[in-house]
Amino acid sequence: MSKKYRVGCKGMDEYGRGKVIFNNKTFAVANFLPGEKGEIELVFRAKETGARLVSLDKKSADRAEVACGVYEKCGGCHLMHMKYEAQLLWKQKQMEALFPEEAAAGKLEPIVGMEEPWNYRHKVYASFSTGKRGEVLAGIYEENSHRVVNTTQCAIQNKTANAIVAEVVSLMKKTRTPAYDEDRRTGVLRHVYLRIGQKTGQIMVVLVTGSSEFKERNKFADGLRKKFPEITTIIHNINSAKTSMVLGKKETVLFGNGTIEDELCGLTFEISSQSFYQVNPVQTEKLYETAVRFAELTGTETVLDAYCGIGTIGMVAAKAAKQVIGVEVNEAAVRDAKKNAKKNGCHNISFTAADAGDYMMRLAADKEAKKPDVVFMDPPRSGSDRKFMDAMCAMAPERIVYISCNPVTQKKDTEYLKKKGYETVRIRAVDCFCHTYHAESVLVMKKKK
Repeated sequence: MSKKYRVGCKGMDEYGRGKVIFNNKTFAVANFLPGEKGEIELVFRAKETGARLVSLDKKSADRAEVACGVYEKCGGCHLMHMKYEAQLLWKQKQMEALFPEEAAAGKLEPIVGMEEPWNYRHKVYASFSTGKRGEVLAGIYEENSHRVVNTTQCAIQNKTANAIVAEVVSLMKKTRTPAYDEDRRTGVLRHVYLRIGQKTGQIMVVLVTGSSEFKERNKFADGLRKKFPEITTIIHNINSAKTSMVLGKKETVLFGNGTIEDELCGLTFEISSQSFYQVNPVQTEKLYETAVRFAELTGTETVLDAYCGIGTIGMVAAKAAKQVIGVEVNEAAVRDAKKNAKKNGCHNISFTAADAGDYMMRLAADKEAKKPDVVFMDPPRSGSDRKFMDAMCAMAPERIVYISCNPVTQKKDTEYLKKKGYETVRIRAVDCFCHTYHAESVLVMKKKK
């Protein structure tokens, strides 16, 4: 059952959706901007009521022409209907709402935007499925579903990556290689996963299948290399699990050495298919430069880089610190980090494979160990845990530099750290995910005197 009404947009929620008040209830409407008026459709379901924008009677000055033909279906972007300058202003206001005391005290600095906020994703994947007429569909999943939205022209993905995805689809047709069906566990090709070095131009292509059966894999490798000679390495990855994870653990290198290199903040990093590496290298440089500047390193400090991944932020910090210790639970990432440190001649950094919380507790309990003066923490989107933060506070570092892809959990964690004797001195968001409601945030806390 559904009904249509003409209403005005009263604001935006934290997910970038317009807020509509009807019969004293608030509804979220995608693609609706404050000050706009239009017709919406309320769809009544058993447990909830959904709302969608049907047409506009009055447009906002902040409205932009959408540069994507599947924007309303996809769900990968949330703010593309909004001018980029307005997106940045909205994200800044979101930060002000999360950190009102810091904003009032002038501790919240202006968000760092991107000069060219298009085709910035250098880490790309496409999923495959079969359409009603037997055609190959390639793209990303529709929001909150496992339906593939068919597109090889994503406006925020690297243009070469888009072209490679289109060529994989062409090869699937030529070789009659079917898309994998997760429910029936039939078919072959499940995803294609791409990494492109922003500075080096090196390209990794990972062909992900639902089983080890991939008879035409060499034809795919040869066809891709012929069309894109700049491809550096091609990998066959097997993921037979019923999971939202793109990659499985087993893989075979079909061409090249299985890695690519990229440059970040003047350093060279070797990246494997399983390595964590930021999707937007242009803004990542700004993010890391901001974090190191906020840390106020003088060359005398011992720095702990928790959740260090392949060592990117730690090696950037090592340029200005006396010593850096990187901690990461993923052993493969630690191996990559050690290779990267050697490659860059970083002799004042070491890496340990361990759970960050467990490592911090052991370090705090060791009375003879040198305690860090500065801690860099870049936890998962869900935030840090009390075990880690309690152990960190027991070591009493002078400064904590908290990098987060989720300012909401960052706020929660820093409120806890305030109770442990720390105060926030600087915050700045960096727009690493243009046209989405996401942003990275750098926050530094100092121990109260």
